[in-house]
Amino acid sequence: MKKRQFAPLLIRVFDLESSPLPQHSHTYYEILYVNKGTGIHFLNNNQFTYKAGDLFLICPEDEHHLEGKKNTQVTLIKFTDQFFSPDYQTLPRARQSLNPLGMMRHKLFKEFKLTFPEPSKVILRNIIENITNCDQPTDIAASPFIYYQILSIFALIRQVITDLDTRLGTSPPGKEELITYIHQHIYEPEKVQVKNVAAHFNIAPSYFSSWFKRNFEISYRDYINGYRTRLIEIRLATNKLPLRQIAAEFGFTDVSHLSNYFKKKTNLNASDYRKMV
Repeated sequence: MKKRQFAPLLIRVFDLESSPLPQHSHTYYEILYVNKGTGIHFLNNNQFTYKAGDLFLICPEDEHHLEGKKNTQVTLIKFTDQFFSPDYQTLPRARQSLNPLGMMRHKLFKEFKLTFPEPSKVILRNIIENITNCDQPTDIAASPFIYYQILSIFALIRQVITDLDTRLGTSPPGKEELITYIHQHIYEPEKVQVKNVAAHFNIAPSYFSSWFKRNFEISYRDYINGYRTRLIEIRLATNKLPLRQIAAEFGFTDVSHLSNYFKKKTNLNASDYRKMV
């Protein structure tokens, strides 16, 4: 079932018992915040236990549903691409800096549950309450107050991205925009080729590799391979996807190609690594 929405922004509060959320996808983006209760969130090929205070990001390519175990209530903030367009808001600097739609599509958030430090959890809960308790105008998408509140959620998520990259050991200092671009497109081998990354950032391809090494103290090839290998390790360790599906997702021609690459980087083939962990 694919749900559709034409309004730029809708905010809804659901009690799972009275309003179940069966498996579905949709044409819009959705921030799902758990007000109370426990259960399991099925997102694409992964399962995440949830509790009060958890937050999930769902984009049009995703498919998900909830199985509540105890008194689940959620707040859904549902918006289209139009909501972050200049037609509705005049905050290009803040919007471009945070890149909300890029965060919504961040692949790692389909494999890791967003984890906020305790102070941020309180702030997030207050933001959600501000949004749901607000005397919402008829044209909610044009409300500066609501817009700033939603933008604040993405500011908190941005910190989670930074912390996650630090834990994965994948974020050299500086040039954050470039690193963010690489992380978002690591599953698309063609987009992270030197010629394409260089073109995207208006850097001469012949100069890019030396520029990258000087700025990040690691070669571009080593950085890409290290980050891709770490993501494959996570995939092998945290879900039961067939190796052929993981190979296809990372742009390998087949399982043998994936295993040869992985063994070269880790001295273990992919199936042995999965058994070991």
